[in-house]
Amino acid sequence: MAEDLVLDTAIRDWVLIPLSVVMVLIGVLRHIVSKLMRSTQTPDAKIVREGQVMLRARNLRMAANFIPSKAFRARKLYFCNEENGLLFVPKGQAQNPQAQMFSDPNMAMDMMKKNLSMIIPQTLTFAWVNFFFSGFVAAKIPFPLTQRFRSMLQNGIDLSTVDVSYVSSRSWYFLNLFGLRGLFSLILGEENAVDDTQRMMQMGGGFGFDPSKGLSVEKDNLDITQHDWALPNFEHRAESVLKKVIS
Repeated sequence: MAEDLVLDTAIRDWVLIPLSVVMVLIGVLRHIVSKLMRSTQTPDAKIVREGQVMLRARNLRMAANFIPSKAFRARKLYFCNEENGLLFVPKGQAQNPQAQMFSDPNMAMDMMKKNLSMIIPQTLTFAWVNFFFSGFVAAKIPFPLTQRFRSMLQNGIDLSTVDVSYVSSRSWYFLNLFGLRGLFSLILGEENAVDDTQRMMQMGGGFGFDPSKGLSVEKDNLDITQHDWALPNFEHRAESVLKKVIS
C-alpha cells in the first residue's frame, strides 16, 4: 500500500511557488522577445490571391445547391477551366515549399529566431530546475491516479512506495511548461497564448505546405460536386404567395 507523505511548508515556499512564478514570467518574457524579434513582411500577393480563390471556390462548393444549375455551371467553369481557370495549376509551375523557404533569407531568419526564442529559454530553465530543485516532492494531486502516471508525475525521484498522486519538482516544471495556456490567454490575450506544443505543430505543418496542392485539391473537389438545386420553382411559389398576400 502506498505511503502518505507530509510535505514541508518550506518546499511549498521555496520550490513550488518560485518555480510556478518563474515559469509564468519566462512565458511572458519569451512572448515579448518573440514580438520584438519578429520582422514585418509584406504579404506575397500571389499567396493572398490563391488563398482568396480557394475560399471562394469552397464557398461555391458548399452553397452549390442554392443557386440555379446554369449559374453553378458557369462558376464551376470559371474556376476549373483547364486553360485559364483560377484553380488550374499548369504543370511545372508548382514550387517546392522547402526550396522556396530557404531561398528567402527573411523567412529562414524568422524561423531561426522562433527556434531560438523557444529552445534557449527552455534549455536554461530546465538546467536551472534540474540543478536547484531536483529530487523534491513538490505537490500532491487532489485525486487518485493509476500507475501509468508515475513516470510522468514522479520524474527525478525513485520511490515506488509513494502514491502516484505526488508530483516531483521536475515533473511540476513540465506540467507548467505545457499547461499554462489558460493563464497566458488571460495575461496575453487568446490570440497570443500559443504554447510550445502548438508552436511546434505549426512550424512542422507550415514547413511542408504547398499552396498549389491546395488549389489542385479544391479543383478536384469542385469537379466532383453534384448540383441538386434545393429551391426548385421558388420564383413561382414566391410570386403566388405575394399575389395571395396582396389580394
